[in-house]
Amino acid sequence: MSTAILTGAPVPGSSLADDLRSLGFDVQVAADVTEAARLLSAVPADRRVALVDPRFVGHVHALRLGLTDPRFPAATVPGALTAQPEARPALVRALDTTAEAVGAGVPTGTPAAPVTDRTVPGRLAVSMDAGGTSVQRPELGSLVAAVPADVPARAEAESAVAAVDDEAVRLRSAVKAHDGFFTTFFISPYSRYIARWCARRGLTPNQVTTASLLTALIAAGSAATGTRGGYVAAGVLLLLSFVLDCTDGQLARYSLQYSTMGAWLDATFDRAKEYAYYAGLALGAARGGDDVWALALGAMVLQACRHVIDFSFNEANHDAVANSSPTAALSDRLDSVGWTVWVRRMIVLPIGERWAMIAVLTAVTTPRIVFYALLIGCAFAACYTTAGRLLRSLTRKAERTDRAARALAELADSGPLAQFVAARGPRIPGAFSAPVIALVGAGALIAAALQQPFGSKQMIFAAVFYAICSGVAVARPLKGALDWLVPPIFRAAEYCTVLILAARSDVPGALPAAFGLVSAVAYHHYDTVYRIRGGTGAPPQWLVRTIGGHEGRTLVVAVLAAVFTQHSAFTVALTTLAVAVALVVLVESIRFWVSSGAPAVHDEGEPA
Repeated sequence: MSTAILTGAPVPGSSLADDLRSLGFDVQVAADVTEAARLLSAVPADRRVALVDPRFVGHVHALRLGLTDPRFPAATVPGALTAQPEARPALVRALDTTAEAVGAGVPTGTPAAPVTDRTVPGRLAVSMDAGGTSVQRPELGSLVAAVPADVPARAEAESAVAAVDDEAVRLRSAVKAHDGFFTTFFISPYSRYIARWCARRGLTPNQVTTASLLTALIAAGSAATGTRGGYVAAGVLLLLSFVLDCTDGQLARYSLQYSTMGAWLDATFDRAKEYAYYAGLALGAARGGDDVWALALGAMVLQACRHVIDFSFNEANHDAVANSSPTAALSDRLDSVGWTVWVRRMIVLPIGERWAMIAVLTAVTTPRIVFYALLIGCAFAACYTTAGRLLRSLTRKAERTDRAARALAELADSGPLAQFVAARGPRIPGAFSAPVIALVGAGALIAAALQQPFGSKQMIFAAVFYAICSGVAVARPLKGALDWLVPPIFRAAEYCTVLILAARSDVPGALPAAFGLVSAVAYHHYDTVYRIRGGTGAPPQWLVRTIGGHEGRTLVVAVLAAVFTQHSAFTVALTTLAVAVALVVLVESIRFWVSSGAPAVHDEGEPA
């Protein structure tokens, strides 16, 4: 239960108190500022509190946006202010300041200062901002939230409320503004109503997310049967899983049910569903005598590398100073031409288009054709997006911040070997030195994996050289124009090395074991991304050290290939490594995301 304090006597005929109760607030009334402070001090410290001007006129959903969103410690709309437990001390200080300014015993609804929002909640929001506590101000769009000063103004505000359909706005706002073509026109027109149906029956986004995962796992199991009926069922179930995947986010936005657990589930289940489905297709193909595990692993590697390019570029540039370029300006001009927006969203093969393609091709073709289409489509999308970002970076005169450099260093996932070299090795100057050095090391590693005989000790030397280059690349802060390429280069080097060695080993079961290992490592990298997005920073250093960092794991795999050249021994070694990495990263990830310190955010969808 939350507590709302009306800062004055209720207006006769107003439904404000009932509206607040419908949002879960226990409503109390304060006659003046002093009593408001007294009532606030009596509310248990672990409760959310809200101060609302009794003259407030507006939509219930405007109050919901301003007073119930769990992601923000403090938020306000005109005439109303809320504070979660962590922002309560700032609210108390602001209320004390307001009481001194207004004067004890003066009704809190009385205007007494030349500020934009003369209400007590408005004064408090300004005071909290000035004191260093950020107060969120949600975009209301056509929703009304006002504090009319007289009877004519109140009648005008009530007329404006009646003119706008609160529920229609709520349904529209449940859908992301920048979804892909397939999601926008083939899923969202009805999934938003499924979200409302779920909300009215008390279902949570986490329950819908779990249902989406279970549906995708059943789809993967259907694909693993290797029959045409199984493939058709798999395609249908995969589309149903995607509908539920859209519904969980829309339900969260519709009812503002954001949570730490939801952030973790939504951030990781998409990858779990897609990779499980790839494995199901590979198993189904194997039943028909076609080994496509290398293609399945290649598709997973390519997709993961695409995502890290997106994450790395965004982290490097979203808070950069003077962040503009001719390429970005051209993109903005193209946005004014409607059809180009949809074309550019579709050719990057976002999750909606990608899953639709996978589902249809699964039903009517073979797993091999599905993976060929995935590899071609994702490769084209990766080239398109990377080329655009390279052009933006080279033509942009931006000053990268320390926060951006720290995020790139965390995304790099450097282990003890690279950290040792970075601390004691040379710091090579040059605007492009970091990505060039990383590329040299990665190129030598992948070339050795492709050219040296399986089990060759030269592969170990190549892995050591890669570790040295990795340390030198991150020795200086990653603030260069193209330094955002460093984490993607590291991901490609590690994942591709595992893929190539497993494929060239010609050992039964090596590729499925490599698939498991890359899945576990990719989970760790996605977990790192979403921790950074939530503002909590990368996983703890002990975790990175325990699983070796990208260069350490690569060296271990190279050593395993050289030592375990006997039949099935390499497969057992890879499987053991995959299980060990998966256990460590999953236990730590679960511990973090269910803890009180995890961010209450909601994944707004993959950028690619």
